[in-house]
Amino acid sequence: MEARPLLRRLLAARLGSPDEAEDALQDLWLRVSGLDATLIDQPIPFLCRMATNLATDRRIAAARRGVRDGAWEEVQPQSAEYADPERIASGRSELAQAHAMIARMPDRMREAFTLFRFEERPQRDIAEQMGITVSAVEKLLRRAYQFLQENRDAEGADRACRRRPDSGRSGDE
Repeated sequence: MEARPLLRRLLAARLGSPDEAEDALQDLWLRVSGLDATLIDQPIPFLCRMATNLATDRRIAAARRGVRDGAWEEVQPQSAEYADPERIASGRSELAQAHAMIARMPDRMREAFTLFRFEERPQRDIAEQMGITVSAVEKLLRRAYQFLQENRDAEGADRACRRRPDSGRSGDE
């Protein structure tokens, strides 16, 4: 291929890297090898045009890849966002408390709440399954949320009222 040095220089100028130019030249060779050379009137300008188009395609693909990778990096969690053992234990404790509160709900309220919040069922389906009206489902859900709020507030107040023993007390007692 007598035009190889010319094409390599053209691709290096367009892509900004000799290594990228060599890769693009290989791609160009693969594309050209399947063509019938007798149908091309002016092979050098044809190859230059193909090389220019290939370089443009590669630059566009690289720009898109850069945008995509940058967007991916932005949504990745930072090291401070990873849960440490204390946060994991705290989360598990809060989850156990939430399950305990839900278990203390009256049966029909718990059933409506579980179907709606955890199984993500529409209120109309819940009403049909439970044999009640949609309005009754809404009331059950409203009371369930109120129940959870009141119990959460009560537990929060209980925790605030509990005092940890002071470690700095004198031995006078």
